[in-house]
Amino acid sequence: MVSTASSLPDRLPLARAADEFVLTTVLLFLAVTVVRWLRDPDSPLYVADLDVALTVIGVLSGTILTGLIFTPPGRRSGGHMNPAVTVALWLMDVFPGRGVMPYVLAQLAGSAAGTGLGRLAWGNAVSLPSVAHAAIRPASTWQPASVLLAEVGSMIAISLVVGFFLVRPGYAHLLPYAIGLSVGLVIALLGSRSGGSVNPARQFGPAVLSGQTVDLWIYLVAPILGAVLGASVYHLLIRRLSMRPHLPRGRLPHPG
Repeated sequence: MVSTASSLPDRLPLARAADEFVLTTVLLFLAVTVVRWLRDPDSPLYVADLDVALTVIGVLSGTILTGLIFTPPGRRSGGHMNPAVTVALWLMDVFPGRGVMPYVLAQLAGSAAGTGLGRLAWGNAVSLPSVAHAAIRPASTWQPASVLLAEVGSMIAISLVVGFFLVRPGYAHLLPYAIGLSVGLVIALLGSRSGGSVNPARQFGPAVLSGQTVDLWIYLVAPILGAVLGASVYHLLIRRLSMRPHLPRGRLPHPG
């Protein structure tokens, strides 16, 4: 997600969006796979305790996300795999506006494709209530407003992590690791509470294919709202207070 050396040429937004589709498809397939093996009671890898399972899922998800950013498609596209990250980078003036919609559509399509591939690969086990196509669910004691605030706050924090590295190009190579760690912590700490999504693409495919769409709007809207607020704080505080040069518009951060 971060190197100062790569750009998104005018003629290539669709090609980069295709990379985002591939990356998000793989991300969701692996998410379904991990949840299938850790939460299916008949699996030899089943973890009964939900908090322990989500800690393991958080570690694996963060590692997978970081690894995908470093793949060739991740290096070409920037490895967003998250509409909220795309929006945040656009509002931070390091991603061109013309690329936002192709990226977001590709990410959502990849979410559905990856979830569908997971169902094809693992069969009926993916439909079990404990797996539910890896759809994210808040705790029964959490009200929608609390889930919304948790998702918004988590995305604000991740946006500020991105902003911190954007104004420190010398440390840009560390951002993929920071993103993976941040996402892993959100899943481990909030997974059994708010759901810990912070990514509309992470929930879109699983929720639609499992039919668990009651709270889907929260997981689609809250991360985007968090990205907008996080980018605003970035402009007001981080970028203004930093004496470092900022990446010009059109520069696409990715690992270098």
